[in-house]
Formats: sequence, structure tokens, C-alpha cells
Amino acid sequence: MSVKRITATAAAHTAILRLCADRGPVMFVQSGGCCAGSAPMCYPSGEFLIGAGDVLLGDIEGCPFYIDYALDQAWGESTFQLDVAPGEPEGFSLAAGPGTHFVTRSAKCSVNEPS
Repeated sequence: MSVKRITATAAAHTAILRLCADRGPVMFVQSGGCCAGSAPMCYPSGEFLIGAGDVLLGDIEGCPFYIDYALDQAWGESTFQLDVAPGEPEGFSLAAGPGTHFVTRSAKCSVNEPS
């Protein structure tokens, strides 16, 4: 992979470091839409099967971030930003912290992070 297509806000970096310190390495998989912000799946590393067509967007703090092939094709060569938002995660996804979950936005739709 020549270009890293995933970045993260300071809040997401902090949440990942805390999560990894508590649980060990994690991985992210984006399988739904992500323009206005949708939750990626976050699992302990190796606990989610990656398909041959899944695309590695890059890693954040050493944690890989994949996107579903069909979604990647729909979004083209978009870059994405990982952030943290209030609310509990859906399904079996790990929380970003107490009462928070991870959220991904396409760079096409990302709002600037407050200073």
C-alpha cells in the first residue's frame, strides 16, 4: 500500500492507546456507509475474519483499519478519519471508552477538528 488512507483525531488516538493498554492490539473494519459518520467495527486483533477483497486503509497506533471492498469501490480513492463520539457502540464492537464509540467519516464529509 503506497498511500495511507486513514487518519485519526487526537481523541481517537488517545482512545486507541487506552484500549490497547487494557485489551491488547485491536483492529477496525468499516463495512457500512461513512460520510456523515458511521461506526466501524472494533475487535481485539485477529478476532474478525478479513476477506480476500477487504482493503487495508492503513493503521492507527499500530492497529490495522480495513474497509469492505464494495464500500471502498463505491467511495473510490477516498481518505477517511477516525474519531470518537458519545454513545455506546453497536453489536459486539469494543467501546472507545466509557459511554463513547468510534466513528468514521469520509474526508469528503469530515468537519475540522476543534483547536
